[in-house]
Order: sequence, then structure tokens, then C-alpha cells
Amino acid sequence: MKRISFIISLLVLVSSSFAQENKRTIVTTDGEIDDVDTFLRFLLYTNEFDTEGLIYSSSMWHWKGDGKGTTMVSEMKMTRNIYGERSELRWPGTTWMQELLADYAKVHPNLLLHDENYPSAEALLALVKVGNIDFEGEMDKRTEGSEWIAQKLLDDDPREIFLQAWGGTNTIARALKSIEEDYSNRENWEEIKEKVSKKAIIYTIMDQDATYKKYIGPNWPNIRVFYNANQFWCFAYPWKRVVPKSQQPFLEGSFMGPNIINGHGPLLKNYYSYGDGQKQEGDPNHFEGDISKIAQTERGSFSKYDFISEGDSPAFLHLVDVGLDNYENPSRGGWSGRFEQSKENPFRYEDGDAAADLNPETGEMDKSYPQTRWIKPMQLDFAARADWCIKPFEAANHPPKIKVDEGNSIQAIAGEVISMKVSHEDVDGHPVYFKAWPYPEAGDGEAKVTIEANEVNIEIPETAKAGEEFHVIIEGTDTGFPALTRYHRIIVTIH
Repeated sequence: MKRISFIISLLVLVSSSFAQENKRTIVTTDGEIDDVDTFLRFLLYTNEFDTEGLIYSSSMWHWKGDGKGTTMVSEMKMTRNIYGERSELRWPGTTWMQELLADYAKVHPNLLLHDENYPSAEALLALVKVGNIDFEGEMDKRTEGSEWIAQKLLDDDPREIFLQAWGGTNTIARALKSIEEDYSNRENWEEIKEKVSKKAIIYTIMDQDATYKKYIGPNWPNIRVFYNANQFWCFAYPWKRVVPKSQQPFLEGSFMGPNIINGHGPLLKNYYSYGDGQKQEGDPNHFEGDISKIAQTERGSFSKYDFISEGDSPAFLHLVDVGLDNYENPSRGGWSGRFEQSKENPFRYEDGDAAADLNPETGEMDKSYPQTRWIKPMQLDFAARADWCIKPFEAANHPPKIKVDEGNSIQAIAGEVISMKVSHEDVDGHPVYFKAWPYPEAGDGEAKVTIEANEVNIEIPETAKAGEEFHVIIEGTDTGFPALTRYHRIIVTIH
């Protein structure tokens, strides 16, 4: 019996260790100013995952042209109507990531004081590649970037590769097309295709070209896709029309200026904000740096250092483990939003009406609330990492760890009351205060939740049916500054 117990313990330890392995990710970006701001936040979270590619790509908004004067009209209605026929479109170039990595190198030694897992600037620089950039949706040519993605999808590392499309999906599409061209005539093609389909996950911010619909979807239908077409707007240009009033102060200049942008080293000084005087080369359409033009816009009224946009940040935030256990199942919801599985395609998750959460400020179901509900803790977390760029460990704050003795998966019967013990670790020695709340939209209904001291009580409805799930979020916030929050999700399954 002892030997059997030892083997079981060993298997649990190995399984746990594997589950905690860093996720692999590749970024493709068209370089708009919101991509730049996303990239700056991304760099401060690179200790949380394994970055394996930083690829320049094009989109419906940004492409280089072929240098021969060849023109094109966008396939996408919105940009076609705005820009018409063009030989290039607002192209920001293929050096901005390298330039930002030079400033990342300056703060890297200080970041290591807070986490030794931050990759070096040299390591990240080696991952910068140029993908398919000549035109919107161009995927005819093999490029350094597309070949790099294809190589990673075919390698022997069993971990998934989380492909972030901050612009169009064309360079990803070209990588998959190259795999098809090179291997479809082999006897083991179906095996190779299945391996790639299981390994790849695409998180795309809208359709910013037509390559998913025209090539990836029809030819690689079993690749999982997390499609964010609604929730990202609260982190994009029209945020003042989307974000609840209670959350907006954490995006305003009075918070962004002193806590993130200014006085936090050379890297964050590059962060684009309203009225900061910065101007992106190659993009004459963005005037946000000119305070005289932004006091009143169709997006709202803005002040100096107000947040502009990080429309692509939800993509990489899906990889940051804050205890919400949403990586494998995006319908659970987390810092990257919440997605429901498509009824037509089980490999596709979308953030449409079915993924809405109840917004307590309006009392209505809100497609953006699965993202906006986390803005305050996300912004405070960003501010803490800005501090990591300049402060020694003992002068900065670090997130607590939340533990529930009974784990995160519980069996219960209808009407049962479950009691669970909550504890924490805080490396800075700060007290941690707990909240507990039901997340009915992530499961099949709402359980009654109360918390007193460190004991959480969950009361399952009498009407609960076998197989249903009830989700409860334990939220622990420390008393440092910026106050940092981590979570523990409890899923109660009815048997």
C-alpha cells in the first residue's frame, strides 16, 4: 500500500509540475500605437510565459506596400470606405520592437530583482522576425516570420503554442499554408495535420484581414480559435463609452501618469498616452499626442496622460495565471475576457451575446463586462510592474498567493452547504483581505456565497441538477501599494 501511495503521489507531483509549465506564445503585430502600448505591458509580463516569436505582420489598417507602386483596395468594408485604393497604408516600420527592446535592456537588471524568469533583451531580440507585411491579407510569400511559426508548430515540444494575432492572421495563415504545401503529399499527412491542429491556439482581435475566413477556417477547422470582437473595445480607443464609471479613474491620466508612465524608467516613457507629445512615424492619422486636438473627440473628452488604447492586451493576458484557471476553458472568464463555445464549431470560442455578464452598474447583461470587471486589479498590477522597473524588491509590492485547502474542484448535491478554508502567502508580509462571490455566467447558475474570517460557505440551490457547475471566485487583495489581487476559482459539480 505504501508503494502504491508513493506512486500516486509521484504521479500527482509530475502532473502538477507539467500543468505549471510556462505556456509558449508567438506574437504577430501590425505595429499600430495600441500594439506598441500592448507590447510595453507585454514586456513586463514576459516572466509569466515563454515568448517564442515576435513577428511583424500586416492588417487591414497597416501594410507596407511592395515598393513598386502597386495599389490595392481593402477587402474589409470599413477600411475600404475610409482609405480607398492605396500603395501603402500607415506603415509604422519594422524597427520599433527592436528600439523598445533596447530600453527594456536598461530596466531588465531591475526586473530580475523581482523575478529571475524575465528573459533578457538579447533573447527577445533574437525572436523578432519580419512576416507577411507587403499588403493586407498577403499570404502568397514565405517569409522569415511565417517560416519561424511553421517551424515551432512542427517541433517536438509537446506544449501548445498560443498564437496572438494583434493585427491580421495572414502570417499565421502563411505558416499553415507552408506546412500544407510541404507535407500534404506524405503518407502521414493526417497525423501531421492533427499534431499541428492540437498544438496551435489562435487568439485573434477581430478579423483584421480575410485570411482566417478564406484559408485557416476552411483548411484547418480543428485549430482552436478565441475570437475577441467585442470585449477588447474596453481596452481600445472608445473605452470611455464602454468602461463603467467606477473603473475609469484607473485609465485616466491622474493614475496613468504618476503610477505607470512617468518616473518609471526609459521603457515606460515610450508609452503612448493622450497629450504626451509623442507621434508615431508612418502614421499620420493618429494625433493623440497633440493635446490641442483631443480635448473633445467622438470618443469622449480626454486629458494629458489618459489611456489611449491597448486593444491587443487581452490576448497575452490570457496567459497570465492569476488563479482564475481559465486558460484551458475560456468560457470560465478571466483577465482576457470570457468566451462561449460556438454552436456551429466546437473549436471556436466567441465573445458575443452568449458570453455577456451582468453589469451591476446598469443591471443589464453587458458583452464588455467580462473584461471591464477586472480593469481595476489589472491596472494596479501594471502599476506594480512599472515599479519593478526602478525599485528594489523591498520597496515594491508583489502579488499574494491564495490557497483553498479543499482545492478548486468540489462534488456536491443539491441544497448542500460546503465550508472551505482560505489562506494566503504574501512575500512582502502584507495582510490580505478576502472577498468571495459567485460567477453564475461562467457556470450553470448562482450559488449563495458568504465569507467570514477565512471560512467560505457555499450554499448550492435546491433546484440544482446533476452535472451542473457552480463557480465561486475567492479574491484576495493585499494592503501594499499598488494593492494587488489574486484569485482562487472553486467549481462545484453536482452529482
